[in-house]
Amino acid sequence: MARVYEIDGIKPVISLNAFVHPDAILIGDCIVGANCYIGPSACLRGDFGRIEISDGCNVQDNCVIHTSPELDTYLEENVHVGHGAILHSCTIKRNALVGINSVVMDGAVIGINSFVAAMSFVKLNFSVPDNVLVAGIPGKIVRELTREDILYKSDGTDLYQQLAVRSIQTMKKVEPLTRVEADRKRLNIPARIKIATCN
Repeated sequence: MARVYEIDGIKPVISLNAFVHPDAILIGDCIVGANCYIGPSACLRGDFGRIEISDGCNVQDNCVIHTSPELDTYLEENVHVGHGAILHSCTIKRNALVGINSVVMDGAVIGINSFVAAMSFVKLNFSVPDNVLVAGIPGKIVRELTREDILYKSDGTDLYQQLAVRSIQTMKKVEPLTRVEADRKRLNIPARIKIATCN
């Protein structure tokens, strides 16, 4: 069970069909929908405003999600948030992607199917239209996304939805082995769509 904390009488809500890693932290007004994956060391701080993670989203390891007072952070369905990203009082629309170590600031809106490239900074109140790639510091619209880009992202999100199920069904804390077994298995997770080039 994740580290879950009430504040001012408000407790986090986690769907029974979501996987929240035991090392994640959820505080206060956090709502996590069905088929979500919340990774290790992710921190959702609903201590100033609401954080709502809609069905099918993944928030990967070391992400931080927070709000300013009287503002919310909202992720629509099937949003994909890469390792170490920071989201603050923003809206990420359906099927969008926020890349590894990116920052999305207060009032920003990331459009449907749009991508924020890794290591980007989306400034206050910046509105990103649907189906585009944003990159840089500060983030600028680079190009429209192709159908293949969007399919690649959807495939990755589907893998994380499957990971939520796999984690609920098979993840458990164990002691490590001291040597590699002679017949050690490998994970059998087939790649389905080749990596898109988002540049």
